[in-house]
Amino acid sequence: MAERPARPCCLGWDFSTQQVKVVAVDEGMNVFYEDSVHFDRDLPEFGTQGGVHVHKDQLTVTSPVLMWVQALDIVLEKMKASGFDFSQVQALSGAGQQHGSIYWKAGAGRVLTGLSPDLPLHQQLQDCFSVSDSPVWMDSSTTAQCRQLEAAVGGAWALSGLTGSRAYERFTGNQIAKIFQQNPEAYSDTERISLVSSFAASLFLGSYSPIDYSDGSGMNLLQIQEKVWSPACLGACAPHLEEKLCPPVPSCSVVGTVSSYYVQRYGFAPACKVVAFTGDNPASLAGMRLEEGDIAISLGTSDTLFLWLQEPTPALEGHIFCSPVHPQHYMALLCFKNGSLMREKIRDESASQSWSKFSKALRSTEMGNGGNLGFYFDVMEITPEIAGRHRFNAEDCEVPVFSGDVEVRALIEGQFMAKRIHAEGLGYRVMSKTKILATGGASHNRDILQVLADVFGAPVYVTDTANSAGVGSAYRAFHGLAGGARVPFSEVVKLAPSPRLAASPALGAAQVYEALLPRYAKLEQKILSQTQKPPE
Repeated sequence: MAERPARPCCLGWDFSTQQVKVVAVDEGMNVFYEDSVHFDRDLPEFGTQGGVHVHKDQLTVTSPVLMWVQALDIVLEKMKASGFDFSQVQALSGAGQQHGSIYWKAGAGRVLTGLSPDLPLHQQLQDCFSVSDSPVWMDSSTTAQCRQLEAAVGGAWALSGLTGSRAYERFTGNQIAKIFQQNPEAYSDTERISLVSSFAASLFLGSYSPIDYSDGSGMNLLQIQEKVWSPACLGACAPHLEEKLCPPVPSCSVVGTVSSYYVQRYGFAPACKVVAFTGDNPASLAGMRLEEGDIAISLGTSDTLFLWLQEPTPALEGHIFCSPVHPQHYMALLCFKNGSLMREKIRDESASQSWSKFSKALRSTEMGNGGNLGFYFDVMEITPEIAGRHRFNAEDCEVPVFSGDVEVRALIEGQFMAKRIHAEGLGYRVMSKTKILATGGASHNRDILQVLADVFGAPVYVTDTANSAGVGSAYRAFHGLAGGARVPFSEVVKLAPSPRLAASPALGAAQVYEALLPRYAKLEQKILSQTQKPPE
């Protein structure tokens, strides 16, 4: 059989909630190999559902650390069996589900540095963790610790200004505080605490990898402006925490080369570099190749906004993280719970269960909907905390119903106006070069995208973002290889496939929505003040 031609590449790993995935990307930015291990299906002995264990209280949610290690073993063995040429891998990076934490037992660092190439990783690391089941992002059992942390730094606003987010149950600092309070022996027997991302990087390095700035921003512990751990937050969570975390590093840092374990067992080149791993959301921002002023909108069960920010203004909603691809910039995440299920409900009620009638309703109504505005929150919204349906006519009087076509446009305009208002609340500004990247189910509907373009006053593009965290990790590996902070990320990935233009703002859209947006924001505040006591 003829030798395969050499194909220098970078690997992107994704340690997500339900699986470990890998992609190989060549120098032309083409994905030419991918593989994965699905936890529930391929590792049934761990008894997970959706990659996790939900405990009896329904609040505590964990994953077995050794399951993640064994999944890596399996993926690497599958790659080896397929004939994958590891010697061509110039660098690798990866992503981890955000907020999850791993507790390395005293002495584990020595085991990592002395790995034997004759045995799989999971056999050698089985006694290396002081907490065998890691709390993950779905865990919401730390409300008491959240209130303690906010109180220690002067309230929710103060914590948000310092760390980019108010206290959230899933954020790592609050999870560490719970473990210290409920399991002090395990905490004191811990020599290092990793995020899922830095844990995965440590497996490749054969030594402890530092936490990167971007994923470190999801802990309620990092001062996002100064990029150092906050002494006040550390002190409020647990003693000796700084020495268990060690200093964070820029996300595009080369943190070392692969351990000799991978050289001897799989044939990696000894010079193969490991670029700091980051969180799955930051890695997706890299995979979607967002640039300054851009915004990505994932239109799924819940709608998520990814923003590129230069000057963030933290708030009580949303999250601000350090950018994974630019050392001085930031990214923000905003989540809206009432996404596709709300759109489907209004389609069923007002457009005879038909997307084509739904689209026709958008086309047959004018921009601005004759001044009619609607708020549709069948489940309690988180941005902001409002429930119920509220409709207002052009005079801002609440009305009980709209006609079918008006209802459809009120829903879609309202969803996108809310996204723009809350994005601007975090410091985002639409620029002349702004692109909007739409992904998820509703991104296939051109008429919905037209309203998005009109409300934001910016062109909307679509792209294939399957595996965006893994592909983004491979892109970040190339970025680290090229010199990281010294080279623009956009320059490194310029050969990657370009998104396709789907909608441009209609003539006159700016004037219509400049008048409507302040009205929408004011009515939102009115509903909020009627339904909720003010935050502390």
